[in-house]
Order: sequence, then structure tokens, then C-alpha cells
Amino acid sequence: MKDACLIVVAQRISSIMDADQIIVLDNGSIAGIGRHEELLRDCSLYREIADSQVKREG
Repeated sequence: MKDACLIVVAQRISSIMDADQIIVLDNGSIAGIGRHEELLRDCSLYREIADSQVKREG
């Protein structure tokens, strides 16, 4: 879809990890903004969620 904006609300990181921009919310406040790799590096909440999902699946 050219020139389209798609907003996805997700709990599973696997659903959004290829997104151009991810916004991490914590009780209505922005905890982090960026791509998957950036958030893994810079956002402790995103990293904690990702770690818990990988451990649960693996």
C-alpha cells in the first residue's frame, strides 16, 4: 500500500518487530520509540517483554 499508514496494536513482539516505528507504552506513557533493534538496545521495558516472550516460546 503506497502512501499508507498502518497502526497495529499488539502484545506479541513477533507481530511488530519488522515495523518502521514501534512505540512502547507503559501505563499510557511512552517508554520508548524506535525500531526493534534500537528498542532492544535502549528500552529496558521492551527488552524485558522480548526476553519473557522468547523464554516462553523456547
